[in-house]
Amino acid sequence: MVSAPLHIAIDAMSGDRGPSICVPATLAAAKENGDIRLTLVGRKADLERELGQSVPANIRCLHAADVVGMSDRPKDALRRKKDSSMRRALDLVKTLDADACVSAGNTGALMATAHFVLKMLPGVERPAIVSTIPSRGGHTYMLDLGANATCTPAQLHQFAVMGAVLASDLEGAHARPRIGLLNIGEEDIKGDEVVQAAHNLLLASDLNYVGFVEGHDIFSDTVDVVVTDGFTGNVALKTMEGVARLISDAMREEFTRSAGRKLGALIAGPALKALRSRLDPRQYNGASMVGLNGVVIKSHGGADVFAFQRAIEVAILEARNGVPARIAERLGSPPVN
Repeated sequence: MVSAPLHIAIDAMSGDRGPSICVPATLAAAKENGDIRLTLVGRKADLERELGQSVPANIRCLHAADVVGMSDRPKDALRRKKDSSMRRALDLVKTLDADACVSAGNTGALMATAHFVLKMLPGVERPAIVSTIPSRGGHTYMLDLGANATCTPAQLHQFAVMGAVLASDLEGAHARPRIGLLNIGEEDIKGDEVVQAAHNLLLASDLNYVGFVEGHDIFSDTVDVVVTDGFTGNVALKTMEGVARLISDAMREEFTRSAGRKLGALIAGPALKALRSRLDPRQYNGASMVGLNGVVIKSHGGADVFAFQRAIEVAILEARNGVPARIAERLGSPPVN
């Protein structure tokens, strides 16, 4: 029996620029992944205007009349916008018509709606947002990045399990990924009661737990997964983004300060281009909302075409590897359909 091709639902009205970004990115993804089906969900007239006359055979459109705005409150999006592109895309995952959903929409609304529509995997109390961070060894998985401002020790343990599944299943090379718990120091006596209790749970687990790690370890090659609460994780992420912009702007200023420096920039061009690509946050766009009974990928709201296409690629990879089923298996319970 020939298995059905993977199917990705795209919330095409989402993000700062909606279809003008989501549709071209989907077209590019369709061209590079001819064996993948993609459904653009949104206002039909807007989608057709961006698609033009030649539509690839592996793309279809699904009309949705409403749009969840970036300033909409999560409860309003959930209760009053049942015909939104976000809700309809998630419904496709719920009915198993689609294998994943990609949205650049309102994070709170997406999390609340996905939680309501898809429910949680057995053994997971709360979903977490996880993304990759560039590091000396390639990249590090980090979670939670903002879904849960406070967490219990048990939830931090669950995050560690989910991060380990992502690192092992999607990377291949990490059969037993190294897990670190973010703290204000590496010493066993450091940290508050929650971190201390989570530390003890992880020590007693069968995970490859290396102990407490500090902020600088996120970028090292000593750990594959960094676990923390959503408040700390989100602050750390935004700090990283700010530092990356600072470095980029400072380099641009210094290399254009004089004719000699402009010549130096020309000579160093290949190295600078490689460095820019390596640290380009667009390369790492596409955060996973793990713990849900389905694959949901959150793109940055301000993503350009390249970045949104990257989020689609993340969705394809996770769907292909059956990440929710693997997390449920690792936690000891099958997913509920």
